[in-house]
Amino acid sequence: MAKPSEIRIFASKIAIRSDVESSIAVVGNPNSGKSTLFNRLTGLKQRIGNYPGVTVERHVGTMSFDGKKTELVDLPGTHSLSAHSLEEQIAVDVILGRMAGSSSPDGILAVLDATNLYQGLFLLQQLVDLNKPMVVALTMTDAATQSGIAIDVDALSEVLGGVRICSVVATTGAGLENLRSAISELPKSAPPNAIDVWPALRSAAGKLRSTSKSNLSLVECERLLVDGVTERNQSFASELSEEAKGRLLEMRHELFVDEPGIAIEARVRYDWVRENLLKLQCSTPPFYSWRVSVTAFLNQPVAGTVGLFLVMAIVFQAVFAWATPIMEFIDGSTAVLSARVGNLLGDGAFSSLIADGVIAGVGSVIIFLPQILILFLLIILLEDSGYLARAAYLMDRTMRSVGLSGQSIIPMISSFACAVPGIMATRVIPNRRDRIATIIAAPFMTCSARLPVYALLIAAFVPADQIGFMNLQGLVLFGLYMFGIVMGVLTALLMRKTALRGPKPSFVLMLPEFRRPNLQTLMFQLLGRVKVFLYRAGTVIFTVAVIVWALAYYPRSETIVPEAQKQRTIAAYSLSGVQLASEYERIEHAASAAQLEQSWLGRAGKTVEPLFRPLGWDWRVSAAVIAGFPAREVVIAVLGTVYAVGDEADEKTLSGRLQASTWPDGAPVFTLPMVIGLLIFYACCLQCAATLAVIRRETNSWRWPVFAWVYMTGIGYGGALLAFQIGSA
Repeated sequence: MAKPSEIRIFASKIAIRSDVESSIAVVGNPNSGKSTLFNRLTGLKQRIGNYPGVTVERHVGTMSFDGKKTELVDLPGTHSLSAHSLEEQIAVDVILGRMAGSSSPDGILAVLDATNLYQGLFLLQQLVDLNKPMVVALTMTDAATQSGIAIDVDALSEVLGGVRICSVVATTGAGLENLRSAISELPKSAPPNAIDVWPALRSAAGKLRSTSKSNLSLVECERLLVDGVTERNQSFASELSEEAKGRLLEMRHELFVDEPGIAIEARVRYDWVRENLLKLQCSTPPFYSWRVSVTAFLNQPVAGTVGLFLVMAIVFQAVFAWATPIMEFIDGSTAVLSARVGNLLGDGAFSSLIADGVIAGVGSVIIFLPQILILFLLIILLEDSGYLARAAYLMDRTMRSVGLSGQSIIPMISSFACAVPGIMATRVIPNRRDRIATIIAAPFMTCSARLPVYALLIAAFVPADQIGFMNLQGLVLFGLYMFGIVMGVLTALLMRKTALRGPKPSFVLMLPEFRRPNLQTLMFQLLGRVKVFLYRAGTVIFTVAVIVWALAYYPRSETIVPEAQKQRTIAAYSLSGVQLASEYERIEHAASAAQLEQSWLGRAGKTVEPLFRPLGWDWRVSAAVIAGFPAREVVIAVLGTVYAVGDEADEKTLSGRLQASTWPDGAPVFTLPMVIGLLIFYACCLQCAATLAVIRRETNSWRWPVFAWVYMTGIGYGGALLAFQIGSA
């Protein structure tokens, strides 16, 4: 009997394919213009999901032509059918019909970059061997002409077994109608003729197939021979008997002796490419363009590095500063809406739930959107222009010293604004170990949510002295930023030496030419990533915000409200005007603080106070820290409430309250060692439900977010403990 999950997958496939006549896989190298072409062909008729069991996104769109509907599946970029990353493995599995929830495609749309035939033809040889109907979209022909490259399309078709080739310019739409026609006719077309690039491999694959007596195709047998039995091709190897596996080892030794099979394949296939490339293209005098001068300048080591830091400074400034006015507007609008709803519904649990729980919860989600939009807008611009590849290349040597590759630099820098978009930006990293190490290290970067806490404590307890031309408070803030960077780098190094131990990530990169990004593609990708953020992270943040509201609201005291009303009545007899309004405000704040103290959140603060007492914290600080675990942003509001200065406490008023806070014996709570420890705690501790939710989504496991929370909280607690105990001693 079929499992419910299998029935859902089958029903989903029926629903997706009920109105389409065929399914075509869109395959090509990274940066070949594949996604731009996919967006041009499908327009708004596309969906973004995830492949079952993994975090790799699944882009599916519908193309209509002459009354026929064709489903296009935009696969992750790959250089060959030998997968070296999770994304490449997904592409190979879909092409071969081995991906759960996806049927074998009816044909292949191969995307070939006209400016880089040398790299693209390696993959196309292997695609021709699949014996599936295929059409080739020759993209970026305008860029090839400007670079002085002339391609003989007829000769290219002949070399590739007679496959149909359509020249297109995806950014302008030139040639798209011809390509649409070819795609609609593809399922009824004959596969291209076989091209015998490596007769010895094809012969050995045929023998292995007959020996194995399995359903393996010739291409799958070729992959087993070239790659051996690896983690990436376990689905192939599982169909081999023990006898067949023994025969596989013998054949590999006969073919390759002691050399790696993948190295010999590269040599054979690139020899074929070089031999035929002379027939396919010729060089003409290039048109002078901005690409030529910019590329020549940025390919110089010093100029390229300086340019990289300038670009990163702009990205950092944009995400950090440009989003602030919009975030303040969202925050202010949420506060106004919450106040109006509260006034409209009056006092009571329902009013508080809507105003302080639902509206505040939604606000805490959408306040991230400006940073998400700006960050991904810039990342997509850098990626589509070809600059992101150069940034990764320039930083590779530096990042390699801590076990990462150059592709980790963008997510790490992005996390200074917010770890959520920074972690989402790790999708550009193909190596799984490298990606997870970057994800765990990213939350150590000083995000904008830490700044209110830093500003409050530094302004209250660090003197504004001048050391030369530098301000002491500014130096402390700079030190906290550097502390976060050092902890993140050390964490990445530790992870790569222990739990994520393995070979240093290989980093093979073909630097693309600079090109003008396509606006339509940019908007499609931006919209898709925003939807993913709102769906994945938003639901969790919203839920946690409502839970925090419930903990701070219940249980309600039966004596606090009557006592506050009694005090207001007494004040009305003796005061008036501004003094009366001020006294009313004080009474209201005191009542809120008393209510919070006896709520579940306040009780939790008192319960865990013994745990945090060695750090010098009283129950009020403990309650604020507990409330701040879902999101650091609520810490200031909780401190303001618990110290009876209101939810919207300004830092000056709250600073005075903190400085005057004492233990029952009159000793100050906020001593310098305690404040230093508290700053260390906030610099290290992972207090962000959104970050945990995104780590869970991006790693497809609860193991890594739980580990990150325990690891970072443990470091924060240990650092705060040492700072307080040593400082107090």
